[in-house]
Amino acid sequence: MPRAEPTRKTLSDYRKSLQDLKKSYEASEEPEKQQLWEIIKDELQDILKKYSLNFSKEQMKIFNDPIHGHMELHPLLVKIIDTPQFQRLRHIKQLGGTYLVYPGASHNRFEHSLGVAHLSGRLVKVLHNNQPELKITKQDFLCVQIAGLCHDLGHGPFSHVFDGLVIPGAKKMKKLRGLHDDIPENWKHEQMSVQMFDDIVRSLKAENEDVMKEHGLDDRDITFIKELIEGAKTSEWRYEGRDEDKSFLYEIVANKQNGIDVDKWDYFARDCHHLGIRNSFDHQRLLKFARVCEVNERNHICFRDKEADNVYDMFRTRYTLHRQAYQHKICNIIEDMFAEALVQADRDLHEGKPEDMLKISEAIKTAEDYSKLTDEIFEQISSSTSDNLKKSRDILNKIIRRKLPKFVGEARLTENSMSKEELMKTWKTALEQYRPTDLTVSLNAEDLPVYVVDLDHGMKDKNPIEKVFFYSKRKPNEASPIKDYQLSSFLPNRFNEEMVRVYYKPSDDQAAEDKKEEKKKVEEAEKCFQMWCGSNFGVK
Repeated sequence: MPRAEPTRKTLSDYRKSLQDLKKSYEASEEPEKQQLWEIIKDELQDILKKYSLNFSKEQMKIFNDPIHGHMELHPLLVKIIDTPQFQRLRHIKQLGGTYLVYPGASHNRFEHSLGVAHLSGRLVKVLHNNQPELKITKQDFLCVQIAGLCHDLGHGPFSHVFDGLVIPGAKKMKKLRGLHDDIPENWKHEQMSVQMFDDIVRSLKAENEDVMKEHGLDDRDITFIKELIEGAKTSEWRYEGRDEDKSFLYEIVANKQNGIDVDKWDYFARDCHHLGIRNSFDHQRLLKFARVCEVNERNHICFRDKEADNVYDMFRTRYTLHRQAYQHKICNIIEDMFAEALVQADRDLHEGKPEDMLKISEAIKTAEDYSKLTDEIFEQISSSTSDNLKKSRDILNKIIRRKLPKFVGEARLTENSMSKEELMKTWKTALEQYRPTDLTVSLNAEDLPVYVVDLDHGMKDKNPIEKVFFYSKRKPNEASPIKDYQLSSFLPNRFNEEMVRVYYKPSDDQAAEDKKEEKKKVEEAEKCFQMWCGSNFGVK
């Protein structure tokens, strides 16, 4: 964005040019006057067509949403929504295994994606209306909305369970079995979102080659949409979709700079609504105070200084949702069991796999196979009669019948905590040295696995608000990080923590033990856990 003084000068020049044009028009005679008017009118219509973000009401389709009310979406977005690749999101739970703990969390990636598209459009319009000098076009608007709509196309069964647990688990199993592994390292759903979007564009063009051109989009815009889905990660400008002066558009859907984006705004509001958790963050208010300012020679979306507490509430809401829901002690173990079942059912690990059974880890190779992979795989495995899927069926049956590992204990680790490997080693030693009060009970590390859960405000151990830029009422075009004295003194000193959890997870041959024996083991494990916490890292 140009600096304040040059902007005023440029606007002044434009005003003078318009005044000169007005004088020329008034001084002209008929019929030249009429011809001049037609030229002026055509030029003005071209400008309005390019830079106005208002679309014909007849074009727009209205969706009624419990979070955002009536959302108007452009017909090109509707065409994308009506593809099989997008419709599969109706069959992927937004919160994966959390639904089995919070009965209201039955919402899917489908409605979340519509909400992100809606909020993307609202934020672009706020910036456009308040700062016409940004020269945001209809093409910019459509691209950002489409990116918001398609950003989650790549989610697999049970959402983050797939790329966070299933794919790493499949890679580990293949390595142990000596099987060929062509799964990319650190594979994430964003990569598949881009692949699925490409597949949607191909399918739309197969029906109408000019479908994108009819709405003013070209190949560069398609590149721009894919870049928006992945987010701008580097400080050096290497992006082809838009020039650096429109870098702020890359912060709307997936903000890699400070984590403030409309994706979070939607899922915070939507998840809190369905989970029954209070949301103290007000995205509607923050939306009104969004503004683009030049900071460190790049255009960033900034917020009014008085909104600093509201911004902090956003990061705090993220922590709260992870603490109470996403990383809930029972949610975590259910999702771990889901992942184990899917890895056991993976095609590469079982010869003689039924042909009608979907590939799992292999499905990421093509958009066609991946589009068939949804939460419905749970039912497909559960209803299968194949012998090689028995282990997976047994795991899923335990989830259904609520025969879950028993929670033993949880502790918040201190700053100088040890690695997971060290924790497991000391825990094993503690179990070996522990003398049960009930001599009939014996404990072993295989039945009592250790899990480490990371909780933060979005930027590991850093204070995320330090990466956010704020402007003041008096200087709306100058932005900088907020000062410490402008923030509440009640903010925490640490912005991340690690929780160590232990579960009693008996082997299959022990699963038949009676409830009394199981209760005794859990009670003894709890005592051992308390002693271990106190002696190893001062947590009780």
